[in-house]
Amino acid sequence: MNIRLLVAAVALLQSFPLFGCNRPTHKENVAEKIDFVLPESKSVPNLNADITSSRQNAITEAVKKCSPAIVGISITEVQQFSADPFGGMFMDPFFQQFMQNIPRRMYNQEIHGLGTGFLISPDGYILTNDHVAGSAKKIVITMTNGEKYDAEIIGTDKVADVALLKIKGKNLPYLKFANSDDVIIGEWAIAFGNPFGLFDINAKPTVTVGVISNTGVSFPQEGRVYRNMIQTDAAISSGNSGGPLVNSNGEVIGMNTVIFSTAQTGRGAGSIGIGFSIPINRVMKTVDLIKTGGKVDREFVPGLLVQEIDEAMARSYRLDKKDGVIVVQITRNSAAEKAGIEPGDIILEVDGTKINRSDDLQVIISDGSVGQTLTVVVLRGDEKLTRKMKLEKAEKGRR
Repeated sequence: MNIRLLVAAVALLQSFPLFGCNRPTHKENVAEKIDFVLPESKSVPNLNADITSSRQNAITEAVKKCSPAIVGISITEVQQFSADPFGGMFMDPFFQQFMQNIPRRMYNQEIHGLGTGFLISPDGYILTNDHVAGSAKKIVITMTNGEKYDAEIIGTDKVADVALLKIKGKNLPYLKFANSDDVIIGEWAIAFGNPFGLFDINAKPTVTVGVISNTGVSFPQEGRVYRNMIQTDAAISSGNSGGPLVNSNGEVIGMNTVIFSTAQTGRGAGSIGIGFSIPINRVMKTVDLIKTGGKVDREFVPGLLVQEIDEAMARSYRLDKKDGVIVVQITRNSAAEKAGIEPGDIILEVDGTKINRSDDLQVIISDGSVGQTLTVVVLRGDEKLTRKMKLEKAEKGRR
């Protein structure tokens, strides 16, 4: 797991509120239209009774059902580094200012990493995170029976942090999906993963159990957009990224992706009871977009700069509330200008989601794709206006 992303979540969570993902209307699998038929769900009270009544219960049955479809992922990635021609002799900031224009020798180095994935079809399609395998040169999949397969990347999306892989196989075990819009706060949650590479020891996933702690948690992080995330206290650690979060019926509700950790290094990035999973509805929506073209086209320029409304600004604009963000700049010929949005407008909602801070707006717009039209509600003076902003392909050299 990308630990810088994990540690940075500490600061983000202090400032982000806890807020909701549409279930895909299709039932098509990735290449061959495989129907995911969901079993009839038991009621939550009956499941809770099953869980506490015996050693063999709903949790153990879900683990038994899901485990064969969990895979360990080993990746080899090539990263480029620069060599200091002076061997670090002049690291003092005083000398650095004189050495900025001195050419440095670049070299490539192989980096090895670990993660988790899960099969979603009998012919070998696998889901994991982009930050696990999206940039990999070589990917090796380990099954719970010990078999190993080379995998190819079918498509990946950095913004949504979703990658679709494929291995050659037939009649493979695979997981079924729940509707992540129906997740209940407080219901049981089971996380599967490969923490710290333990999967390689005996080809079995690590299982942790907790509850759904929250839903609808959204935040941007290092070029990625985590939207409407599911929060759980089921222990998630470094290496669990890309593994499934399932309910007590053994149905996937999310993909484990981010943890809140106080650790400063990858070796110490363990769970403190706050982990986040991408809702499976959102994952599959992304898969629908990448399965043909291999990526989601996000090369658009919205063309607006906003600022959060503080007390002084509220007084200046004679606002009773500090709802929304104010537009301070519009780029000429941009999507925002063509939509009729003007400097001084206060953006209140985008696609039905209330905007309370600039990060809210960033999450929604950054999650868009070329050709998508966003419905923007703005306050101009005393009048509420609705504007349609179409995200158009950016011209080359203009992002």
